[in-house]
Amino acid sequence: MTTLRVVRQYAGLPANTESRPGRLPAPGRRLFVLAVVALLVQMAVAMVTTAVRQTPTIDEPVYAGTATVYVQQHSLRFNPEHPPLGKLIIGSGLLFAQPHLEPDSKADQTDLGRRLLYESGNDPWRVMLWARLPVIALTLLFGLVVLAFGRELAGRAGGLTALALYALSPDVIAHGSLATLDVPACGFLLTSVWLLWRARRRPLPALPLAGAALGAAVATKMSMLPAVPVVLLLAAVSVWRTGGPGMPAKARRALAAVSGVALVALVTVWITYLVVDPRLRWTTPGNVPDVHGLRGFLIDRLPFPQPYRDGMRIQFGFENHTWDGFLFGRHYTGSLWYYLPAALLVKTPLGALALWSAGAVAVVATPRLRSAAPYLLVLPALLLATAMNGSRDLGVRYALFMPLFLAVAASAVVATRRRWAYAGTAVLLLFVAVSSLRTFPYYLPYSNEAFGGPAKTHLRLHDSNVDWGQDLGRLADRLDERYPGERVWLVYKGAGVPSAYGIEAADPREVPPGEVHGLLVVSDSSIAKAEGRLAALLDGSRPVDDVGHSITIFRRP
Repeated sequence: MTTLRVVRQYAGLPANTESRPGRLPAPGRRLFVLAVVALLVQMAVAMVTTAVRQTPTIDEPVYAGTATVYVQQHSLRFNPEHPPLGKLIIGSGLLFAQPHLEPDSKADQTDLGRRLLYESGNDPWRVMLWARLPVIALTLLFGLVVLAFGRELAGRAGGLTALALYALSPDVIAHGSLATLDVPACGFLLTSVWLLWRARRRPLPALPLAGAALGAAVATKMSMLPAVPVVLLLAAVSVWRTGGPGMPAKARRALAAVSGVALVALVTVWITYLVVDPRLRWTTPGNVPDVHGLRGFLIDRLPFPQPYRDGMRIQFGFENHTWDGFLFGRHYTGSLWYYLPAALLVKTPLGALALWSAGAVAVVATPRLRSAAPYLLVLPALLLATAMNGSRDLGVRYALFMPLFLAVAASAVVATRRRWAYAGTAVLLLFVAVSSLRTFPYYLPYSNEAFGGPAKTHLRLHDSNVDWGQDLGRLADRLDERYPGERVWLVYKGAGVPSAYGIEAADPREVPPGEVHGLLVVSDSSIAKAEGRLAALLDGSRPVDDVGHSITIFRRP
């Protein structure tokens, strides 16, 4: 034994610096950093490329218009069914675009978005790009949270596995490139859970930040509210072991953690409303439904601002509506409890599905990882169960937390430190990468190879899974390139205004079928739910072209 080794032994250090856990030789560290940068750069390129080519999806004009009102008029009157934070994030980009928007007290939120993009002298391409860029930046930052969480769970290889699944996820790329609320809400929730995981070692700095992240999640989308009790329970679990000797001391520390996280989260929600309007001027709109029973009792007693509680009432009103759905070629009314699992099966890369499953098993089966199960598996399972009971079968964006949490859980596969685990993970990640890159730049209509890829998604799903109005600009280019001067009949499902992109078309449903000749252009979601006159028109038409895997061009004799 050398003198150096003896000194290290008595100093409590490893005998060899290269064998210390979490340490890599300098070349290994450089490769790790390069891999992280490469994954985030490809994700950034994919999202920005998608953002500059897509026209507004159905929800985006509402959020962009509301964000503009927040910034310019400091009013909360639009889009109360969603809290302000996500729209404030979108508005941070619109500060650079500086769109013109005249105040109009009579406009509803749909009219507001249309006026902002198409009736106020603004460039809709420029406005939407600046609205999307903050969400893109935030999506990349959440990638670092996924990396850090996976690395703490399973080392550098685990961190890279988690980041690769996140950065290559077609669903995350698709929705991370839009000015919508789904990725921000889910990312904030994951950040809160990661900070609670860190609080097991250092509670004081981590717990307040976890509370702020939880508050940010519920201040972005109300669908994150069912996660609050679980997150607070995780706060108690995280500090229980650090509570000192005796049950009373542990209980006091756990209670303090729960109270502190809840208080910080509540303050965060209030701050988001006060940032928009420091005087919190609010009059309950006349269209807010009454909510009775236990739900109404709880809403009345929650310590949230009044506009937040009115927004909850609006959301419950949405859940009382009857919506149309489409799954595996079946158009139905109402909702199916298995819709989201089925949609996730279609829209998740096969390699990711395998790694998600293997990671969940590894977390539960590996003793040293079992403590992570409540953080990574219980919470998304609860949120998925809640979403499955919802009335709106409109897309996997209602379960976008799954790719985030299960990407981290997948890192547990390499934590087993078996050679087959490393090799198998590498092969499956390669499959994910190939599948994701093959769908570029059409991420929104992605489906995996088992279901025919993006070109076949419209046969099995609809709405934000495939056709959310994003390809109006591509349609304009296609008509100019291949069908100049031809008569166009258009059934478009989206928030864009066709004439703003140079598309001159008429609605074929407004004239007798015998007058419809030439090109019949129909959004795939409208095809999925076609009935009556539109169904008859489609029966007599021949498909001749496809635009972005979301719009089909037919020819009628």
